[in-house]
Amino acid sequence: MTATIARTDRWAALFFTIWIGQALSLVGSRVGGFALTWWLTRTSGSATILATASMVMMLPHVFLGPFAGALVDRWNRRRVMIVADSFTALLSALLAVLFWTESLQIWHVYVIMFLRALGGAFHSPAMQASTSLMVTRDQLTRVGGMNQTLSGIMAIDVITAAFAIGPLCFVHIPQPERKAHAYVAAKPSVWRDVVDGFHYLWDWKGMFLVLMLATLINMAITPGMSLLPVLVQKHFRGGAVQLGWMNSAWGIGVIAGGVILSAWGGFKSKILTSMLGLIGMGLGLAIVGLSPAHAFWLSIAGLALGGTMNPIVNGPFMALFQQVVAPELQGRVFTVLQSMAALATPLGLAIAGPLSDWLGVQVWFVAGGLVCAVAGVAILLTPAVMHIESHGHALQAARDATAE
Repeated sequence: MTATIARTDRWAALFFTIWIGQALSLVGSRVGGFALTWWLTRTSGSATILATASMVMMLPHVFLGPFAGALVDRWNRRRVMIVADSFTALLSALLAVLFWTESLQIWHVYVIMFLRALGGAFHSPAMQASTSLMVTRDQLTRVGGMNQTLSGIMAIDVITAAFAIGPLCFVHIPQPERKAHAYVAAKPSVWRDVVDGFHYLWDWKGMFLVLMLATLINMAITPGMSLLPVLVQKHFRGGAVQLGWMNSAWGIGVIAGGVILSAWGGFKSKILTSMLGLIGMGLGLAIVGLSPAHAFWLSIAGLALGGTMNPIVNGPFMALFQQVVAPELQGRVFTVLQSMAALATPLGLAIAGPLSDWLGVQVWFVAGGLVCAVAGVAILLTPAVMHIESHGHALQAARDATAE
């Protein structure tokens, strides 16, 4: 079976069978992440400890991501997701045992976070690359909005992982044919596949500028969001309840933004939709950083605004990439994008941890918000990025003509 399955009337039933299972699994992962983060905050009270935990989670994506993407393009994507979900469930069970026996230590958390991220480094590109083969092109932006909605959901992990694995055992996910062209070597190897992914992005100027933008934004924003528990504890003098409210504000915003994008579909120009969302997200994060200690409600509003804009930033970009990147290249291209965007994050976290212990986490929210807003305006004035869709459509038309 080839990629033509996405043109049949059955695509919605097949795709959303997988999507619902993944949604339930993500629900549990969010609760597990919340528990680990607050445990680290209560145990250490240190921004440096939290920053280190975030860096540990980034390492698999930065250093193994491109290779994971190349392997995903070679392997059966359904099996990759089954193994990754099962691996995550086992780690969650181990974490539960450590909690129950009161033997959990900080280094245990670091190891488990690293291993969970390792599974995610394979699962994420497999799911993203499968989407474009199961969903019709005219629905990719709406599905992108629904995918972004998932990141705002929270619930329980080990049991819900079974709902993600079950459908994958029975629903077929189409595999792309490996076609010979400029970015697929005649004698392929995993290393050559990784290099091809970098060349593909390097040769596409608009896409490369988007990559640089994502790198800058991740470096500015991730430290602040990772250190949110310290902001709650030290600036607002709150506890787990207040952290839950802030996470809920962001999560509800993400769900709302995903629903809006799913129903609306965005402007005709996906880049315009994303950049306006980026400006709005920057304003929301800046509000969080500027909120006085006695105005906790204002930071809640800022996070809700930022969360709402987040899917409107990410959904159209992902839909564009899924639409114009050749299916047989998507695994490696997606992971190159993710790895390069995450590359600057450990540097930002390495600076943010000690500096936030000194100056306060709110500095990072203000700086990150300003970077988002200014970057959004700058991209709107950059023709190479604003015309990325027409270039992508030309590539798609040429690829379709070749296929015929």
